[in-house]
Formats: sequence, C-alpha cells, structure tokens
Amino acid sequence: MKKQFVVLGLGSFGASVAVTLQKLGCDVVAVDQDMERVNDIAEQVTYAVQADIGNPELMQSLGSKNFDGLVVASSENLEGSILATLAAKEMGIPYILCKTHNARYAEVLRKVGADAVVFPEEEMGKKIAKNLMSANLTDWIALSPEYSIVETAVPEKWIGKTLKELDVRKNYEVNVVGIKEGDRVEITPDPDMPLRTGMILMLIGADRALERI
Repeated sequence: MKKQFVVLGLGSFGASVAVTLQKLGCDVVAVDQDMERVNDIAEQVTYAVQADIGNPELMQSLGSKNFDGLVVASSENLEGSILATLAAKEMGIPYILCKTHNARYAEVLRKVGADAVVFPEEEMGKKIAKNLMSANLTDWIALSPEYSIVETAVPEKWIGKTLKELDVRKNYEVNVVGIKEGDRVEITPDPDMPLRTGMILMLIGADRALERI
C-alpha cells in the first residue's frame, strides 16, 4: 500500500518535499492558501487544495486519519503550525515534521506534538559553509547536530598508504564507509589497498573529527 502524506505550505521547501514524496511513490495531498502555488503543483501531486493551514477544521476536512505523516512546511504562521500539529496528533497521524526558523518556535512545536523540527535554510547554510571550508570536500551530509557523512578527496598525506596502515578509526576517530573511483563505488574497501590520487573517500564521524581531516 502506498504511503500517504499531507504537506501544508507550498513554498520552495514544502513544494520540494511534496513533489519528491510523490516521485518516490507516495500519495501526497498538498495544501496552501495561495491559489497560484496550488495550481503550480496540482499536476505533480495526488491532490492539491487551497486552504488556510490555520483553520482548525482543515485536518478533519482532508479526511487524513489514514495518512502516514504530516509535513508542516510553513514557518511564518506559528499559530497555524501549532493548530495543524495538535489536530494531526489528536487524529493519530504517526509522524509530524514541522519547518521553522526559530529555536523557541521549535521548542513549542515539539511540546505540542511535532516528532521532528527542521531548519532547512540554516542546515543548508551550514552544509554550504562546510563544503566551502575545504576544496577537497565534495559533499557533507549532516546525520545529526554532531555527526555527518562527508565525501572527500584522499588527503595528500594519505596517498600511497593503506587503510590498515592509517588506522583511521583509532588515529582520526572516523570510519571509512566507502571509496569512489570514477563510476565505481566500493562499500567494503580492501584495508590493504594503497590509496590513490583521484579516489573519493566516504567518511562518517563526529563533525569535530571530520573537520580536523
């Protein structure tokens, strides 16, 4: 059975979430007060509707008891986000994710029932800053506020050495979870294989350890 989601708020973040969920095979109901936004996304989701997310009757009107999750993607309307979260919680929707840009708002949303609160602009800013920090970094994916996965070119001082020699877990407090070379990806790298220029390492660990590398 397809998973079903409601997305409230169709700004760039909400629209991206809604369309991506639909492409992943889910049924998506997308809601926004702006009819132009609703029209823009109508052909890309299961159902698009114009409505005020602050309307306490909205969730009931969507018949959303069977939905697997709710994404409240409007960070400007705190009252609306709270009302939608409360209604969804009362209806038994199992997972509620809210977008916000304020730590105090995030605390309020968690207290009224949000399972997760995201700061997409802040998180993207941090990711871009970390990618800019080193020319060797090709991507940085945050797993939590303290841990990440990065893809990075082999550090110059590691070239010619093996993972066994480097003992990165002990000496650098990170784990190598894969090696990319051209179109080839090795997720169980040979610990006795010398590292070469052109390889991309996939590392996982605490941000402080990754930043040192």
